Amino acid sequence: MQLGINLGYWGAGMDGDNLAVAQEADRLGYAVCWAAEAYGSDAATVLTWVAAQTERIDVGSAIFQIPARQPAMTAMTAATLDSLSGGRFRLGLGVSGPQVSEGWYGVKFDKPLSRTREYVEIVRKAMTRERLSYEGEHWTLPLPDGPGKPIKLTVHPEREHIPLYIAAIGPKNLEQTGEIADGALLIFPSAEHLEDTAIRHLRAGREKAGRTLEGFDVCPTLPLALGEDKDVERLADTFRPYTALYVGGMGSRKQNFYNQLAQRMGYEAAAADIQDKYLSGDKQGAAAAVPHELIDRTTLLGSVERIADRMKAYAAAGVTTLTLAPAGFALEERLASLRAGVQAAELAGLA
Repeated sequence: MQLGINLGYWGAGMDGDNLAVAQEADRLGYAVCWAAEAYGSDAATVLTWVAAQTERIDVGSAIFQIPARQPAMTAMTAATLDSLSGGRFRLGLGVSGPQVSEGWYGVKFDKPLSRTREYVEIVRKAMTRERLSYEGEHWTLPLPDGPGKPIKLTVHPEREHIPLYIAAIGPKNLEQTGEIADGALLIFPSAEHLEDTAIRHLRAGREKAGRTLEGFDVCPTLPLALGEDKDVERLADTFRPYTALYVGGMGSRKQNFYNQLAQRMGYEAAAADIQDKYLSGDKQGAAAAVPHELIDRTTLLGSVERIADRMKAYAAAGVTTLTLAPAGFALEERLASLRAGVQAAELAGLA
């Protein structure tokens, strides 16, 4: 099992710190550094900045939002980043959510599965550097009855095949991801529930494509807070607002994928309570309603030894790249967590 680092969103006064984190992860031998985007910093610029100032670590988008870019633009960006980084780019894609897709990009959040499938097909076709033509439900290239003509990409990626990941939560999306992608980006993963909530759906998709999970990258992100085991409850409290935001406030009442995931993990009553409180404006009450067990099972908390035990559980559950999101606003805290991640992996016999 490899280790990755997720920088999250650039900004909030932590820009220089984020670069230092990426460089330390590079020095420590982390496999990949991911950058996110929502409606602030864009991931492509951040990854270019990081790639230019690191040597070995892969740089990955987690995620490029599908409603933000035409697929041919994403192919151009992926090919350029792979070329500039010397073959270190990983392309992560996702449909985002209805609030961002429709509120920020003005793109209707409908038929996300078929939209994702077509998008991936176009991106992959464009990166083969063949002349691009495509007929689908969502995209037709070139447009009919006009001056457009099939064009081919002029940039040469470093590699023939750039690894493509999809951020997936729901069962149907997970199955399609197994079928059409090289890896899955997961959030709120519990080692105890991973087989039922993710792996079996990914496996079904791989089987549909005539493949197995061999070589497929199962890549969840886990927040990490380093400390003494006697302080685990206090460490878990650090992530209460984060968990409440996703389970309670991310998306609408009817369309919150994270809330649905919590329900599938067995927290139906708690998920409903968190959402009710969050959507009524009681964010503090929503955070207090998050069960400690839910946080503990979806984060890495405590000593290096305790984190090592959890890493073993994730490896046994089928995780192939474990991405860490260290807690803390102080740079030294985040760097200490990075080093602890390596120590834990070595102690677990995974490094």
